Amino acid sequence: MNPNLLALYGLKWNPFSPELPTEAIYVPPRMENFCWRIENAQIREGGFAMIHGDPGTGKSIALRLLADRLARISDVTVGVIAHPQSNLADFYREMGDIFAVPLRPHNRWGGFKALREVWFAHLANTRRRAVLLVDEAQEMRPAVLSELRVLASAHFDSQPLLCVVLAGDARLTEKLRREELVPLGSRIRTRFATEHASRDELLEGLNHLLDGAGNASLMTKALKNTLADHAAGNYRILTTMAAELLAVAAQRDLPTLDEKLYLEVFNPTPPSKPRRAAST
Repeated sequence: MNPNLLALYGLKWNPFSPELPTEAIYVPPRMENFCWRIENAQIREGGFAMIHGDPGTGKSIALRLLADRLARISDVTVGVIAHPQSNLADFYREMGDIFAVPLRPHNRWGGFKALREVWFAHLANTRRRAVLLVDEAQEMRPAVLSELRVLASAHFDSQPLLCVVLAGDARLTEKLRREELVPLGSRIRTRFATEHASRDELLEGLNHLLDGAGNASLMTKALKNTLADHAAGNYRILTTMAAELLAVAAQRDLPTLDEKLYLEVFNPTPPSKPRRAAST
């Protein structure tokens, strides 16, 4: 949003933008608990964790928040898979790039060995595991997921070398029920199921965003209630509608966003049909 428009409403940032600063993110208690467990337990113990739920319920936000918090720990290495759809050769290329290990994709054993040596060294020096974050993990091929399971543990599966956090929608949980992926599914130690938010949770999140952006009175109470009622328990739908209203209000130079604006934007009055001439 144009800085001049932000100034119009006394906002430090657009509270409904996907590029919201990490410190402004609304963190429900269950998300806070999940991040705490990864930060304080699983980076020491290693193994797999999973975030799963419907689109728009907070999976990617949880990963973003977790990545930011882990980045503040000086001796923790955090890697992010950017292309979960990769085949095995490209998966090794990306892993080599993430962990600064020169790999030859045609020599899978060499890559397997080199990556594990780096992780062993990291664990010996820091007593913490390196972390690998994977968003849209439902897109990963079964062969790649199986390879990751074997790659990330040693000593007959008794010593995890990585902390891996997979995030995906319902297709991920279904995929992990496949026969060849049951061994991976059984190794998920920490789970966070994102759920549709209650009306009160949506209102709390909306108020948090407005307070953090610097204008708690940007919206009327009636409009907040209307948005919460029509967001279907989905934070993404809530912020998308709010962003649309803010853009229209800025265009019209309106001082406050209210329910009247909502009705004009999302329930426009259909044009009246011309009356038919009376038959003679």
